[in-house]
Formats: sequence, structure tokens, C-alpha cells
Amino acid sequence: MRTYRQDAKTLQPPWPFTGRSEELERVRAALTGGRPGIVVTGPAGHGKTRLIDEAVRGLDHARVTGTPEARDLPLAAFAHLLPDTVSLHRAVRALSGVRVLVVDDAQLLDETSAALVHQLAVHGRTRLIVAAADGAPAPGAVSRLWTGELLPRLPLGPLPPEDTARLLAGAALDPLTVRRLHQACRGDLRLLRDLLTALTEAIRPAPLASLALAGVGVPVSASGTTLAPAESPVPLPGAGLVGTGWLEPVPGTGEWAWRGPLPVTPAVRERLAPALDRHGPGERDILDRLAFAEPLPLPLDELDESDLEALERLEADGLIDVGEQGAVTLAHPLHGTALRATAGRLRARRLGRTAPAYGPALDAERRTLLRHVERLDVRPLPTPVGEWLVAHDVPLPARYAETRARFARLRGELREAAAWAREGLRSTPSDGGCRGELRLAEGGPDEPAGPDDIHARYAAVRLGRPGRAAGRLPAGSVLARHADALARADGPALDRAAEALAERGFTLYAAEAYAQAARTHRDPSAARRSRTRAVALARRCQGASTPALAGLVLGELTARQRQIVTLAAAGLSNREIAEKLTLSVRTVGNHLYSAYTRLGTGDRTALPWLLDGPDRETA
Repeated sequence: MRTYRQDAKTLQPPWPFTGRSEELERVRAALTGGRPGIVVTGPAGHGKTRLIDEAVRGLDHARVTGTPEARDLPLAAFAHLLPDTVSLHRAVRALSGVRVLVVDDAQLLDETSAALVHQLAVHGRTRLIVAAADGAPAPGAVSRLWTGELLPRLPLGPLPPEDTARLLAGAALDPLTVRRLHQACRGDLRLLRDLLTALTEAIRPAPLASLALAGVGVPVSASGTTLAPAESPVPLPGAGLVGTGWLEPVPGTGEWAWRGPLPVTPAVRERLAPALDRHGPGERDILDRLAFAEPLPLPLDELDESDLEALERLEADGLIDVGEQGAVTLAHPLHGTALRATAGRLRARRLGRTAPAYGPALDAERRTLLRHVERLDVRPLPTPVGEWLVAHDVPLPARYAETRARFARLRGELREAAAWAREGLRSTPSDGGCRGELRLAEGGPDEPAGPDDIHARYAAVRLGRPGRAAGRLPAGSVLARHADALARADGPALDRAAEALAERGFTLYAAEAYAQAARTHRDPSAARRSRTRAVALARRCQGASTPALAGLVLGELTARQRQIVTLAAAGLSNREIAEKLTLSVRTVGNHLYSAYTRLGTGDRTALPWLLDGPDRETA
């Protein structure tokens, strides 16, 4: 039976550890040799504790945690490790036998505990793994751990979109819903869990068992059984929510889409209230007007002098963004939801009386996307109007949906491309452009090419037949450079072409070019580097399965290595593998090291993808 460690932060099972491979290696490296440890910093909810737990899993270590209730009690965090009455000097001596000490929520330590941690770092006999939240005042002894260069600092950013998608894979949510949740939470995994739980409680449908895999609660009937699938979208309960919204099935996909306002849960209110409630009536009035102006920005020229002064204060506090063209928007995607929820009916009716004319702004977004496609540049672009409309279940024009689908497909975001195409088909079921994009997103390069555009001609290069594209691609373009390098079987040139493709946002194309380079290199180490980069990029392409990626990492392993890697991919620790196969832990580690070397990766979290091949979905 699996049990979970309870702490003050959550009573729920933890998220499965996802991504963070480089950060994990840095924390583990801080525990080796003569290194003194490391400080991990980042906003609340970004997974600092989860990262450290993974790094010290299986190691003997002690743990202390700062709490707001005990900030005025000397050495309160160390009470379980020290005698009742002890001086700072004796506390340092008493803890000198602890080889690894984890200090969580270090910004909440009392001053004496903070001084003790600092002294342990100075003496250097105890390796310290310290977690401290950004944005909160920390004791000087804690902040001096990294400002005084006693310990290296690892700033922890938000999970990238592809790792958030892997976290939510068990919830059977459509890609646009996953994207929306990722943007709304901005890396706060506790907020993500809270919103996901609220969405789960809003339905009776089939993915309940799958949602349980994602670590959220499953609604049950009075008899204790999960409720039957619904025939139609199920309205959300009204408590704490605004408007009507629902999870609805996406036909033919087995996925569920969230349309309508996000739930204003207690956790959402708790996280947003301090920022929104500390301002006077003038600032609050501006925030409310911005909330009801969505999906369009509010032009500065529509505001009077007092409004502009209020805007300056709001910008200084990071609550609004002011664009280069003078447009003002709310900085946090959940602020609009929270403000509309607390506006009151009469105020909401007055502020929301005039529906925004979003047509011109939507056309402008579409033209911008098309210009970038023509320039062979599909790096991410801000497209707030289209995303807001689809999130709130406003029918999208088919031409816009087709363009969004194509842009996503060229970026390698195949499931997202299919989702945009389906949005266009909801309003115009017979639209040929959206139908074509849906076929391409679902079928890959083996699908008939359709129009004779640059990317249709480039398909020959992706299939390993560069001669068919000779002279048919724009001279000097990144696509032509890829074709030329492949025709010459030049591994280093293929690597350079892949790098250029990745820089321009062509993630899938870059993965394919690296995979071709891996097969072309004569130097085994260069081939491994190319293979590693191909795998890393392919994992971001939402289940892409193409000829260039086929068999990318198969073979090259002995039978024993493959057996051990398969168990590691299933989530077993080295010790569990050793017990299962009657081997020593050291032997298992040696086999895994050799397998990593042959596969060209040291990322344990990549193993399921490596073994299942490029057809495995990652979102």
C-alpha cells in the first residue's frame, strides 16, 4: 500500500515528478564530493519541495520546515532535532553529525533558526538543501546564504508547457484547455491542482477514473460508485463560480474541453486577494473596467488624468501591462475572472453592457500569424483575443481557426493544431481549410501534400529525399540549408540546420534534422549528442510520429540493459529494480549508466518516451 507524507501544505497525494531533469541533476550534484549544498528559490507553488524530495529520495537526511506560526519562537523549526534548551554554539555541534539537512520554507524561519542554518553553511560539515520562496521577506541569515556566496543558488522557473501537459495527461483534457490552465496558473502547481479539482467536481463523466490518475478527487454517488457519463455538457455548480461553464466532450477524441469562465475557488481568491485588495477605489475602478473590457485591451487615450495616475500605481505594483502601442491589460490571467466574480450584479451589468467589437483585433492577429509563417518564423506570438474567445465558447471564424491550426502544426504542436481546426469546424462544419489542417495534424507528412506551398515541397527533405526538393525551396532559407546538408550527408551541417530550425520555432522539423544528423555522424559521441537533442525536441511535439523519428533510440541496448531501463521507465527506483531482479543496487546503477550513455540521455524522466518511441503522446 502506498502512503504519502503529510505536511502543512497539502493533504493530497503529490504530483508525479515531471520534467526538471536539469534542475534535479544540479541538486543531486550539490550532494556529492566536497560541495556544501544548494539553495532553491522560486515563487510559491512552483515545486521546490517536490524537486528536493526527488533529489534526496533514498538518502539519509534530516528535515526542518519554517512556519509562520513559529517565527517568534527561537529554534522552533529544529525542536525535533535538538534538546529543549540549547545555545546556538551547542546546536551547531549537535547537528554536525547530520550529513544532509533539508530546510524547507526557509523564509519563514525564526531568526535563531536562520542563524543556525547560516552557521552550518559556514562550518561546511553538513550539506544543506535549502528552499526559499521568492517575494517574501527572509531573515538576513537566510538571504546571505546565496548573496554571501556560501551556497550556490538555483532559481526555479515555471514548468514549461509540455511538462504541464504531461502532468495533466491523465485528466483527458483537450490541448486548448491544458494551454489555458498552464497560462492561468503561471507555474503554480498548487493552484493548478485546485483548478483541476474544481473542474473535476463539475462533471459526472467518463474521465473520472483518468482524473484520479492525475491526483485529484473523484466524485461518487451516495452508493459509493462513480457516476455515469453525461449525455451532454454538465453545468457547473454555482457556489463560488461565475457564469455558466462546463466540461464538454470533444467528439471523436475521448477528451474533455473546458469552456466558460474559470472557477473562482477559495485558493484562487487567497492567491489574488492580497494583490487586488490593497488598492483604493480609483485603482479598483480601473481594474474592474479592464476586467470587463476583455478580450480587448483598454486604450490609454480613453482615460482621464486621474485614471492615468491610478494606472501608474497599478503598473508599479505589477497588476497591469502597458503595451508599446498604449494598450492596457491585466497582468495576471486570473485577475479578470476574480474581479468579475466580485463586482456585484448591478456593477457587472453596467460595465459589461457593451460587447467588445473583437472582429478587427481577431483579423489583426490572423494577419500577424500569416506574416510570420511567410517569413519562416513560427516562434510563439501573443494571441490573446483568439484564446479568450475560444476559452469562453465564442464561435471562431473558420479562417482564423485554420490559421491558428497551421501555425501550431508548423511548430510541431500537433494535438493543439487539431484542436484549433476542430474549433473552426464547430462553427463551419464544411470548411475545407480546417478539414485539411485536421487531416495534416492527425496524419503527419505521409498525408497528401495538398497545395503546392513551401512546406509541401520541404516534405521530401523530411522524408530523407532532398533531391526532390533541389531548387524548389527559397534560396538561403533554413529549409534549403537543411536540404543541402542532408544531400551532402554532412552531420555537423545538419546539426547547424537543426539549431536554426529550432530557433525559428520549427520544433518538429528540428527534431527530424537532429535525428538525421544522428544517423549521419561518423563520430559516435556526436551522434549521441544529436540523438539527445532530437529526443528532447520530439518530446515537445505532442505525439508526433514521422519517418525521420522512427527508431530514433531503439536498439543499442543489451537485453539486461533493456530489462532494467524498462523497469526504470515504469517508475521503479534502483533499489526496487535490484530487489526484483536479484541484483545489487550498484549493478543496476552501472547498467543504467551504460544505457544512458548509449541512448544519449541522462534524463530518467525521458525513459518512457524513449522506450515507447515517438508515437507516444506527451500531452
